Amino acid sequence: MAVPNYTYLKLKMSGPNGIIMVESMYKHAYDCDVKCIEYVEALVEAETLIVNLDWLGSKASDSKRCTGTFEPTKAVKLVPVDPTYPNDRALRISATLDIK
Repeated sequence: MAVPNYTYLKLKMSGPNGIIMVESMYKHAYDCDVKCIEYVEALVEAETLIVNLDWLGSKASDSKRCTGTFEPTKAVKLVPVDPTYPNDRALRISATLDIK
């Protein structure tokens, strides 16, 4: 049960030995307001950026995007993970990769 007084920058509440009063300075209150405004401006800019990126993503036509199952390219070779068990598991890598 606290009572704030924004005009005088004081907060009063009842305590075990009487009224507890918390005070602040105007400079501190001003600095808090400035940081709050900067934070809100950053949030608005971030939300605007997200909306713009979503819009650009919906407009971009990317031929590499596809739905469905993954199909490897035509030139693929299988490399066994463990040479002692060649039929157990293997990695598929491109057969046209450069040695570098």
